[in-house]
Amino acid sequence: MEQLTDMFTALFHQCLDFFEHLNIDIDRMVSELSYDARQPLLFNTGLFLILFVCFVAVYRLLRGWRTGRMVFTILFSLYFYYKSSGLCSLILIGVALSDFFLGLAMQRASELERGRTVMMKLIILLNVTVNVGMLVYFKYFGLIAETINRFMTAKVDVINVILPAGISFFTFRSISYIVDIYRGQLRPCRSLLDYLFFLTFFPPLLAGPVVRAKDMLPQIKGNPVITSEMVSEGVYLIILGLIKKMVIADFISGNFVDRVFDNPALYSGFENFMASVGFTIQLYCDFSGYSDIAIGIALLLGFRFKENFNSPFKAQSPTEFWHRWHISLSTWLRDYVYIPLGGNRCSKPRAYLNQFITMVVGGLWHGASWMYVIWGAAHGALLVIHKTLLRFFPATVSELVVTDAGEVTAVTVPSRRSPLAKGFNIIFTFLLMSATFMLFRSRSMEDFYMMWHQITDDFHISVAPQFVEGYMTIVIAMAAGYLLHMTPSEWATRLKAGFMKTPLFVQALILAAVVIAVIQVRSSDIVPFIYLQY
Repeated sequence: MEQLTDMFTALFHQCLDFFEHLNIDIDRMVSELSYDARQPLLFNTGLFLILFVCFVAVYRLLRGWRTGRMVFTILFSLYFYYKSSGLCSLILIGVALSDFFLGLAMQRASELERGRTVMMKLIILLNVTVNVGMLVYFKYFGLIAETINRFMTAKVDVINVILPAGISFFTFRSISYIVDIYRGQLRPCRSLLDYLFFLTFFPPLLAGPVVRAKDMLPQIKGNPVITSEMVSEGVYLIILGLIKKMVIADFISGNFVDRVFDNPALYSGFENFMASVGFTIQLYCDFSGYSDIAIGIALLLGFRFKENFNSPFKAQSPTEFWHRWHISLSTWLRDYVYIPLGGNRCSKPRAYLNQFITMVVGGLWHGASWMYVIWGAAHGALLVIHKTLLRFFPATVSELVVTDAGEVTAVTVPSRRSPLAKGFNIIFTFLLMSATFMLFRSRSMEDFYMMWHQITDDFHISVAPQFVEGYMTIVIAMAAGYLLHMTPSEWATRLKAGFMKTPLFVQALILAAVVIAVIQVRSSDIVPFIYLQY
């Protein structure tokens, strides 16, 4: 035993000597690889790029050993989360273990002859209580305490609690897993390794999309094979995401949008208006950029996620906007909040109330601030208003058509709108969304009112030429972000298909060129993704 200890000690010193010979700072390396709240491991950092290349190399080597590959991926995912949240990674493990055993308990409860429904509902209640309880403690306790202190004489001590990164995303995934088992849409996962892989899988872990167990667990069980098409598509999406995030979103944010939102009174109404439009474009490029990178990385590892954004600025109404924006969240809220409230299987007023409550919940999900609640309520009101207007101005009409059998029948088709009407609806909806996103970005209602005051009372369109001249690069970046988004889907499909047809080494060269270009144009500090705080 002593000889074995001496051998390992000697080997350790030899490794230290080797690193010192290469002039590698061991202390700095350990510091870089350890948890630092100021330096999370993000997709847009050099450290992630290095670690991911090493990870993929080992991941591919383990393709013939399923268990080894899964364990390796789980460990890397936990390290990835540790770099963002430190010891809060233990919470993620605890949630995974809780879900796994509650899922098995749900299966056993479903086989009972008596009390089956009661037991299954108790399991759901326990799961929801645990997950919502964690959200309340880590995310909303400060807001609750501040609100009580503002209106009550009794004071509540505000505790500074570290918010685990991505807690809103993995708790929603946890809830949907248990509810789907209760609804009979999913069988409980009987492999702890499979479920740990699902819940800790690092691409969507911090900022989505909200991947559901019923979509991913079958892929895990199938031991996915990575095809050349998946690799090409993944590389394309990663390139697209990096350009959206680091070329457009970060540039607009640091050089214009943040300055105006921090001090709206210092800028004219036209500049405040352009800042609200700029933030809408920034938010889309930032968040959809993260989704693109996450979906692209998952494809490189053999997993396919559903689309999370579908050209939301092409929407012609608030309802259509939410069918295109953050699809994984909007459908989650529909399936697990709106439908349990009664959905539209009730009176019109009650259905509208259900819609409104769902959007308020969606607003609160974004963070511990009343501004998010007000933002959600504003969107809920817009959806109710739109659905009310549809009763008087329907978007569909009935037409008589002749079937192949020669019978005349009535079918429902979208009402025909002129290109001018479509263009007006698209622009109006975009401006409406930009106005609501002012609530999302403003630090307080006072700042929001100030921006509106500047826009309505101090607009001064005459400053537009000076604005374009002084912020030429900002205008170009905003226009590029908007126009690239508005390009016909056929063009985007052709571009993607053309990229995927090129040899893999050419795709790798393009990716390398984009990474180098992004490094050259990015700001000196790494800008975190906006949705990491949710």
